[in-house]
Amino acid sequence: MNKQLLLATHNPAKKIELREGFSLLEKKGITLLFLDDLQITEDPEETGSTFEENAKLKSEYFAKLSGLPTVADDGGIMIDALSGEPGVHSKRWLGRTATDHELVAYTLKRLHTVPMQQRTARFHIALWYTNPTKHTHQLSTADLKGSIAMQVGPDAKQGFPYRSLFIVDQFKKYYDELTIAEHHTANHRLKAVQKLIPHIINDLIQ
Repeated sequence: MNKQLLLATHNPAKKIELREGFSLLEKKGITLLFLDDLQITEDPEETGSTFEENAKLKSEYFAKLSGLPTVADDGGIMIDALSGEPGVHSKRWLGRTATDHELVAYTLKRLHTVPMQQRTARFHIALWYTNPTKHTHQLSTADLKGSIAMQVGPDAKQGFPYRSLFIVDQFKKYYDELTIAEHHTANHRLKAVQKLIPHIINDLIQ
């Protein structure tokens, strides 16, 4: 019987990272599907007060809708000088229609009087796995520490606006300037994925 796993996101940039991260499952005979593959266009309202609550909410929503084991994530950036903002509102800080450019410009505006040594921040990601058939679930989380630069980096990538401002503590360079090897080492989403994979294999195969 063909095993399937739904990776519940519409975000093209996230889809690339998730497919890369979960590629081991394909080698185990598990087919990775995205919402677009199932013609699912709707999204649940993200009413959780934490990343974990929103990841669970989305995972359970899409698992029920599709009938498939589902992974959903919720993540964002927490800036210490802004008391943890934007946090769970990272994607919706200026409303759902805000562009990457608008989010970056707003972040810099909010921090324009804050000196570099006080611009510490961290990315947080929560991945929630739900199997609607077995009624099993699993949470995986990861963080990446750094700081918000005074200006946008030279190699900004579409789809992850805050990364263009984020200087990774571990490498002392802009996130978007990381080499492929550095990216694999630092990426918080990939770290959370790797922690989740054994649980999915155990649930779907073993």
